[in-house]
Order: sequence, then C-alpha cells, then structure tokens
Amino acid sequence: MNSEAVSIATQNKLAFVFPGSGSQYVGMGRDVYDRYPTAKCFFEEADAILHFPLSRLCFEGPDDELMDAVNVQPAMLTVSAALWAVLQEQVEAKRPTSEGWFQGRTPAFVAGHSTGEYTALFAAGVLDFASALRLVRERGRLMKEVGDKKPGAMAAVLGLEVGPLRAICEEVGNVWVSNDNAPGQIVLSGSKPALEKALQLAMGRGAKRVVPLAVNIASHSPLMEPAAESFAIIVNGLTLNKAQVPIVSNVSASAIVEPADIRRELVQHLTSPVRWVESVRYMIAHGVQTFVEIGPKDVLSGLIKRIDRSVCILNAGTVQEIEMLVET
Repeated sequence: MNSEAVSIATQNKLAFVFPGSGSQYVGMGRDVYDRYPTAKCFFEEADAILHFPLSRLCFEGPDDELMDAVNVQPAMLTVSAALWAVLQEQVEAKRPTSEGWFQGRTPAFVAGHSTGEYTALFAAGVLDFASALRLVRERGRLMKEVGDKKPGAMAAVLGLEVGPLRAICEEVGNVWVSNDNAPGQIVLSGSKPALEKALQLAMGRGAKRVVPLAVNIASHSPLMEPAAESFAIIVNGLTLNKAQVPIVSNVSASAIVEPADIRRELVQHLTSPVRWVESVRYMIAHGVQTFVEIGPKDVLSGLIKRIDRSVCILNAGTVQEIEMLVET
C-alpha cells in the first residue's frame, strides 16, 4: 500500500463493501428501480448494453437463470451500483453543505467480496459502469465455458478453521480453499471427486456441516486458469483509472490504487482465493470502525460480525434501508 493510500486510510474510519454471487435473489433491486430515477437508469443502461432484459431477470427470475454465472455477475453489479448511486445522491441531497459521503467523510476503503470487487472498482472510479458491466459479463461467460468443458464443484464447510482445511486440500489434491469468509465458514473448490473426498475428511475431523453449492464451476481455484488466460487478453486492452479510494484486494488482502496493480488483480482474481477474513481485519487495523454493505441481502454483514463484533455495520440493500441510513 503506498503512502497516499495510508494517509487516506488513517484519516477515515468508514468502508463500503459490496457483495458478490450468492447474495442474489429474484426481486432484488425492484423497489429502488420503482422509487428512484437514478436507479432506473442503471437498469435501463444494463439492458441496452447486454441486449437482453437483465432488469426483468433480476425482478422476475426465473431463479435458475438468474443463478447462471453469465447472468448473476452483471446482475449483482447492476443492482449494487444502482444502490450505491442512489445512496450517494440521497446523502448529498440531505446534506447539501457536506463535502461528499456522510458529512465529508470520504471512505477509507472500498472492497467487494468475489464478484462484488467489480462494484468496488466502479465505486472507486477505476471503471465506468458500462465498462465494468461488459467486463464482468465476459468474465462470467469465460467461467461458464470452463465449467461446461470441465465441470467443477464448490461447497461451504462450517465449523472447521482454514488451517485444517488447507491441510485436507493438500492431502487430497485437486481441491483448494477458495473463500476464507469468516471463522468457521470456509468454501472449497475443486474437481467433484476430490471435493467429495475432502468433505468426507472434513466431517471426520470436526466440521459441523458441509453445504454443496449449486454450481458446476470451481471459482477462485487453479481450475479457472483457462478462463484467466483468456480474460488477461481482455483486461490488458482496458484503460483503467487510478482508484480514487483504496480498494482492498481479494487476492492480497491489502489496498491497491494503481492501474497496474488493479490489472494484475483482475486476472489473478479468477484463480486465487477470496481472503475476506484478512481483508476485513486489514481495514479494521487501518482504522475502519464502520462498514456499510451496499447490495442485496446482508451476507457480508453477517460475515463481518463473525470476524469482529466490535465494529458497526450498516446496510443499504433496499429503499427502506437507504432511507434509514440517510436519516441517521
């Protein structure tokens, strides 16, 4: 993290975090679309760019189509970006004399969990919405293509810490820790036979429960290397801006602001684990006391509470939550 980012981080105690795949649900974003013209513009732009009614898929489903990797990633970006823009608009309207967020408090960091990192890139000014949407759509397409050719699998393991699970993965082979979400909540990715064996070992070594995920893609694992190679060509052709707010990387669990670092992050993100526990602790260590989760549901809020119960967590996932946040 460079000296500029350190200066920003130590002067502020607020972070915005954005959820990724897994937080989606049919109906997400409908209330903010109906209530605020700003939000409606995001959905209309997404429909036009993608040449299909993403908004209708978000609002009406069907659920299995929404869950498809090629759809859920742009859907989560669109909903979270619309919520972010509305929240910013409403705060500024409520406090016209303030200098930005929450009476002049620029956030110390932004961070996204998995696909949520793309919303963080948009919020930090690295990419405009249209560019982020096209990029995340292509990312989902490449991941789906790999999953269709060589299906993988993922499962959450509850009640066992990351160290023992890494040892199990090394013992089995062809399976990896893909998400270190919270103490006692770890996600594994790998080939189906290897994952099944790893889950059996995990249960035998103290895990309380294992929950297979309804995917055929081994996200955030080396099995995504073919997708990463193709994605790198696209990323290297992009123009990226320097981040206006430090972004806490899923890959390194530290802050990045420079385009070269962000470019490397985007490619490595496909094959590297999501280090969410370390990312949250990094932000807290640099002075963050309040997290605002911007996006559907409150999955990240629950994870952050499990990581550190001393912090304050606010949510902006619905019209009601935005209005409550603005008023307080």
